[in-house]
Amino acid sequence: MTEKSSFTNKPKRFYKNATAAKEKDGYAIHLDERAVRTPMGQPLILPTLPLAQAIVEEWQDQGDAIIPASMPLCGYANTAIDRVGKERETVFATLMKFSATDLLCYRAHEPDALVKRQVDNWQPLLDWAAESLGVKLNVTTGVLPIEQPSQAHEALETKLSALDDMELTAVASLAAACNSIILALALNDNRIDDQQAFDISQLDEMFQIERWGHDSEAQANQELLRQNIASASLFLLLLRQ
Repeated sequence: MTEKSSFTNKPKRFYKNATAAKEKDGYAIHLDERAVRTPMGQPLILPTLPLAQAIVEEWQDQGDAIIPASMPLCGYANTAIDRVGKERETVFATLMKFSATDLLCYRAHEPDALVKRQVDNWQPLLDWAAESLGVKLNVTTGVLPIEQPSQAHEALETKLSALDDMELTAVASLAAACNSIILALALNDNRIDDQQAFDISQLDEMFQIERWGHDSEAQANQELLRQNIASASLFLLLLRQ
């Protein structure tokens, strides 16, 4: 597909101004006089004004064509309303699976420099999860799956159940990007910031880059992950302002 045909397939901008409007249950986004709806046709209602204003900026920053990928905050809100609200149990079950495959629980047995780096960066977060959340996970070396304590599962269920649909959407995105529910919850609880979450989740990859050099495709994938983590983190921040 040529660049020209790709552009013409994108929806053209049909509005001049995007604004936030107070509604009974939160804040709507108006494009001129038209209220924005989700892809499934539901009203797009945001719980906080800062989040609504940030999504207004995403709409206002569109050029001649509307590019949904350039509006991650609006995308999270749409997902929360259209999917997570209706399929919460499925999303919840997917998140719970990370307790068995969490990145922080699977350590290298060599080289020593990598082993030390994993212990220094990963173990403090597992200790935090055990002390603050009651989620005490076992650690192993290698890639063979290990069973986690039932008490850890119960504590994790309690923590995730307390999240509303929009919070759960962001946490699910973070867990997928980081391959770790612990990193997602640490960011959710302000234990770490988005840059730390990215650095910790990419610790193994960065170690290999230090040894063998950069790969352009890997760099592009890492930058996409960095952006995903940053936008999900911002979404959580704006939900709580």
